[in-house]
Formats: sequence, C-alpha cells, structure tokens
Amino acid sequence: MKRLLTLLFCLPLLSLAQNMPLVAEGVYPKLYLTHTVQPKENFYSLGRMYNISPKEIAPFNNLQLDKGLNLNEAIKVPLTPANFVQTGSAAADEALVPVYHAMQDKEGLYRVSVNYNKLPLETLKKWNNIKGDAVPNGTNLIVGYLKVKKELSGLATLSKTKPADITAPAISKKEPTVITNEPVVTTKKDTPEPPKETASTSIKPVVTKDAEPIPQAPVSMANTKTFDGGIFKKDFDKQAKSETVVSETGGAAIFKSNSGWSDGKYYCLHNNAPSGTIIKITSVSTGKSIYAKVLDVIPDIKQNNGLLIRISNAAVHELGVGDGKFDCTVVYSK
Repeated sequence: MKRLLTLLFCLPLLSLAQNMPLVAEGVYPKLYLTHTVQPKENFYSLGRMYNISPKEIAPFNNLQLDKGLNLNEAIKVPLTPANFVQTGSAAADEALVPVYHAMQDKEGLYRVSVNYNKLPLETLKKWNNIKGDAVPNGTNLIVGYLKVKKELSGLATLSKTKPADITAPAISKKEPTVITNEPVVTTKKDTPEPPKETASTSIKPVVTKDAEPIPQAPVSMANTKTFDGGIFKKDFDKQAKSETVVSETGGAAIFKSNSGWSDGKYYCLHNNAPSGTIIKITSVSTGKSIYAKVLDVIPDIKQNNGLLIRISNAAVHELGVGDGKFDCTVVYSK
C-alpha cells in the first residue's frame, strides 16, 4: 500500500521529468538547477524530488520556508555534495540522474572542466562519448549526476541504465619505492621515474650531469618518453600550408593534465588561436619545440596576467624548461 501511495504521489512529476533534461547553472561551488513550480508543489516536495533539505532551498532563493510557493515561480535548487556527485556510485535505493551543461559560443572543454570542480577532461569525454576536442555550440554535456531516492523522486526515471560508470578511474599500481644508500646512476637513455614521497621521507628529484630534473607529474601518468614534439606536428604542417601564419613571443606557464605522458598528445590554452588550432611552441632558453592543440582561452584570473599561453605539463617536460614560467615563441595558422 505504501509503495502504491508513493507511486501515485510521483505520477504528476513523472510526466514533467521525462521531458526536461537537468541543466546546471551558476559557477562552482554555487551550482543550481532551475525548477518551475507546478500545482500543489512546495518546499518539501521539491526537497524530496531533488534530494535536498527544504531548509537549504529557501535561503538559497532568499525566501522564507513557512511561506508557500507561487505557481510557475522559478526556484533555484542548489547542487551540493549531498545530491550532486562526480565520483562514486549509487546505493540500492538511489538513482543517478545526468546533470548537463549547455555549451556556449567560443567555449571549450577545458573551461567546462574548470567550472565544474576541475572535472578531468578524460572523464568529461568518456561520459559524453567525445573523441575530439571541439564541441558544437548548444550541445548538452554531462558534468555530473543528481543523486535521488528512487521511491521519492519522479526524476529517477531519467537515471542512467548503468550509473556505476561515474566511478572514479582506477589508478595504475606501481611497485613501492625502495630507499637504499646505493648511488643512483642514470644515463640519457635511462632517465629515472619521478620519485614518490613516503610518510617518513621526502625525496627530491634526482639530478645528474646527463639528465634533466623530472617535473612532478601525476604518478599514474608519469613517463619519460619523448615524442619529437608530439603527435600534432603533422596537423600543424597541414594548417601552415593553407592558412596565414602568425608568430608571437611572450611568457608561458603550465597547467596540469594527464594527457601527453604516454601518447604525445599535448594541449594548450591561448587567447588568440581558435579552439582546435595546432600551435608550435619553442622555448627561448632551450630551443626545443613541441606542437600543442588549443583547448580553450586562458582563464581571466590574476595568476594569468601577462601570460601568452599555458601548456600541459607533459609538453613542458619535453621542452625541458622545468615547471616555472618561461619565455617562448608560438607559431600558428589563422
């Protein structure tokens, strides 16, 4: 009987839920969904639908909990760690409903990644079955999941068939670091892996006469391979033949990415070249060059003042300039 009453309560909500994807608004950590009030709805029914306390919905909208809602009123429903997840899996009585971001004009995947709690680009691509780097304006991209109770929320009908696919990717296992007093010998062919830190000992990167210091990349992706500038070199050559070539000189810095360490796919952020453009980046100090694909513009924050470009850390490693700011020349087609 209880199940029947619950189902009857949810029926009016089901028809509404089936026609409306959940599109996030705002900026992390103050993300929210906009809900249009339907007949007989109140703060408590919205709380059941979106799996959040009514005491959080009311102040988020500068409203009083003891007052009713108006028909067709637009209510902002906050997305919090309690009901919005990007890792983990659902319990037996829960459903995970995709939450989307609507792509805007001149917006790239990197900006979406940063705006949604630094969601890894690899995860963003996997959730949305994206192979390349360019996404058309207006596309809805999954950026997380609303966690709701199956028997209380009509939104549960929008859940994914296999919600466990949001489980955080496994980190590859490595052999534990063995600390000895033996001298470390390296050559140009055999460059040491970046050292790990143990609870009792902090180890600095090994520097020898013939080897460059290795930057601290994510442990699971650390790699000492070089790719002769990266796999986008051929694409750069094709673009340079058919378009006007532009050259700029200025300051560069890194951004962290798991890409490039094992496959030579280097990426960058640049304000003048469109997303998808391949840029040749040459270090002024080392003379080495790499080829990186533009993901997005450089975020307009204080740390980026005066920067010409930001480059993924795997690419910076191949340039041999360390992990600080450095001067470079960039060449690209426009």
